[in-house]
Formats: sequence, structure tokens, C-alpha cells
Amino acid sequence: MFIILVYDFNVKRVGKALKICRKYLHWVQNSVFEGEKSKANFVKLKTELNNIMDGDEDSVIIYMFRSKQYTGRQEMGLKKGGEEFLL
Repeated sequence: MFIILVYDFNVKRVGKALKICRKYLHWVQNSVFEGEKSKANFVKLKTELNNIMDGDEDSVIIYMFRSKQYTGRQEMGLKKGGEEFLL
């Protein structure tokens, strides 16, 4: 499945959230990630984020699509992420 993940973590935990997300997804821009994931890796990602988050201060929003084929993407302005994956 293709997912887009957006998070808002307290400054105390934001570094840990960034590290976890970069392990599983491509960084797009501040607190925004995307990528194709198997169901097993999707569960691992959610579990790791859930383990560090404080439900009273932090939030994660995940948009899920069956495949990237049915998504569209437009960028405007400064491109912030994704350069590390260019060939």
C-alpha cells in the first residue's frame, strides 16, 4: 500500500519520530513522509511511533492508498525532501 504520514510531536520526542519515519518512508518535508509499505512494515511503523508518543501531546495522521497508481502529487515552491533517493 502507498501511505502518506504526517506527524506533530513534542520537541522532546520529535527527533525519535523523525528517525523512525526515515527508517520506513521517504522524507518529503517537515514532518511529512510517503512511501510504499507492506502490511507488516506498516504495522511495525505504527507500533514504533505509538511506543514513543504521548497521546496527550503528539499526533500522527496516516493516509492510505491501495497503490501509488491512484494518487496525484503537485509541488509548489521550495522542494524540501526526497533528494537522497535520486539515481
